[in-house]
Amino acid sequence: MLAYPSSIDLSTRTLRYLTGQLIARRLEIGTRWRRLTAGRQALLALAHLRCGDTYAQLAAGFGIGIATVYRYVREAVDVLAALAPALTQAMKTASAKAFVILDGTLLPIDRIAADTPYYSGKHKRHGMNVQVLADPLGGLIWASAALPGSTHDLTAARNHGIIDALAAAGLKCWADKGYQGAGRPVRVPFRGRRLKPWKRRHNTTHAKIRCLGERAMATLKSWRLLRKIRCSTNRITNIVKAVLVLHHTST
Repeated sequence: MLAYPSSIDLSTRTLRYLTGQLIARRLEIGTRWRRLTAGRQALLALAHLRCGDTYAQLAAGFGIGIATVYRYVREAVDVLAALAPALTQAMKTASAKAFVILDGTLLPIDRIAADTPYYSGKHKRHGMNVQVLADPLGGLIWASAALPGSTHDLTAARNHGIIDALAAAGLKCWADKGYQGAGRPVRVPFRGRRLKPWKRRHNTTHAKIRCLGERAMATLKSWRLLRKIRCSTNRITNIVKAVLVLHHTST
């Protein structure tokens, strides 16, 4: 296999942060020797998450076995996932904002047609449903655990306790029509084709506010691994959490 130099569009601060966490992990479990230093392991994990490089590509580039790459990536992801903010912490962060934007996204996965729970009728493809909270400027605040793609956005938001958390914190929230019936904390546009003029104006204003949440979606999917996930669905939640931690570290 041919190898060539490449780059990762992340700051050195992100690399130093992950390296520090991996060094702490190695000291905790008493690691004596490994094929790669903590810094090289961090670089490998970032290449996988940010660029979506496969295990075979990383094995060739770093001169190690594919099984070793898998173990290194999994360890780094688990270390980062353990540091991810819980919903209660996200609510504290959001309480300093004027309002938040709630939206759901589908992370594509490589499932077959028989895997019905993962098929989204809305997006016409297999994937995992992730709920995202953004600030008024579209900055990513928090991302939920991943649920099968067939899960409705409102059901997912309720299962994660987002609606109750917003109500308890007294936060205003803007969301799309998929959250109709969520209750007082969540503001949604009016539904229907023949709306009164004032309702149409309301929907236009609502859309201008809510569309900023797409920036948070774009931020999440700037990590190319999340554009087409090929691992076990049981690992996707930890990957999303790891990406969230790295994003907050780099901003």
